[in-house]
Order: sequence, then structure tokens, then C-alpha cells
Amino acid sequence: MTAAVTQLRSALKSRRRTAPTRLQARGRRRGPGPKLLDGGGRPAISPMSPERVAFAGSYAPGTIVIDSSGRRLYLVQSRSTALRYPISVGREGFSWTGRERISRVADWPDWHPPKEMRERDRSLPEKMTGGVRNPLGAKALYLGNSLYRIHGTNSAQSIGRANSSGCFRMMNGHVVDLSRRVGVGTQVVVLKGLPSRVARSTRDDD
Repeated sequence: MTAAVTQLRSALKSRRRTAPTRLQARGRRRGPGPKLLDGGGRPAISPMSPERVAFAGSYAPGTIVIDSSGRRLYLVQSRSTALRYPISVGREGFSWTGRERISRVADWPDWHPPKEMRERDRSLPEKMTGGVRNPLGAKALYLGNSLYRIHGTNSAQSIGRANSSGCFRMMNGHVVDLSRRVGVGTQVVVLKGLPSRVARSTRDDD
């Protein structure tokens, strides 16, 4: 092997070690993140139909029921059926249970990471405009006066995982579909897991 080839390989290795990606460079920054990031374009998103499944619960039709352990969102249709969507849920330490009502619905929402989130990750901006690069995706359904939302995503591969900060992520096509079926005032019930009778009925339908 010639000395020139050896030097070239050494230089390339050094470059790979010392030239982090733009995202890595931002993440290593000690100072605060940018004040504003552009979320990108806002294309039209077609609704994507969910599954219709058996659902033997006592929730009123129109109620959203979230099964955190199963990573599924159910929109109750009747005393025996529901529409089922796959979701992502809060990671360990960020999951929650309770009841809220949808207080607002927004298209391609802006994202304002809260101060505590920006303290955990200094690469985050104070604001990111709505768009295809924005982690809130094409729609956001805000839950009461809380910081939590049911929203789309810019990372389809995250669906089905527990990796959010407490919000519930959906595929963009699914959240567009859901937003056409619900509205302000819709009740949202967040459970750790479905009651056994309800869980059995949904399994029987698989």
C-alpha cells in the first residue's frame, strides 16, 4: 500500500470522526437552540381509513379511548364496534392516564417545545413552523388545557412505540381521518390498558 493511499484513508477516517451531521452538531451545542426553525412544506394529506373492530365497552359512541399498553387509539362507534388506529405513546416516565376533552384542532400546527424539553435537548428551537419537518405532523388535536395532543408525525417509523413526551402520535393520514370524525368537546379517555372484557373482544376480532 502506497504512502499516499495510507494518508488518504487516514484523512477520510479522521473526517468521519470529526465531521458530525448537522443534527449531531446541533445536539452537541452547549448554548440554546435556534429561536425559529422552518417546518417545511404543507402538502395536502389524504385521509387513511382505520380498522373497524369489535369493541365491547360501555363508552358512549364518539368517545376516543386510548390503550397505552396496546399502543392503539379507538374511536367508539357503537356499544359493540370501534375504529382502531395504531399510535405511539409516552416513553417511560412520560406516560399518563385520565380524561380530557379536545379543546382545539389545528392544521399543520406550529411547535413550541416547552422550556423543560429544551433544557433536556438544547438543539430544540423555541418555535418550529408547521410543515413536513415538524414533529406534530399534519394535524393536532389539543387535549384540554394540558400540553398533550393527539397529533401526526414526521417519523412514520415511530408509530407503535413508546417514545413520546406524553403526546399520542398517529400517521398523518390517520390523524386527518380522525379529525374529520371528532371535534372540539370530544371526550378522550387515556387508559394504561383496556379492561379485560374489552381487550378480549378486540382480540376476538383480529
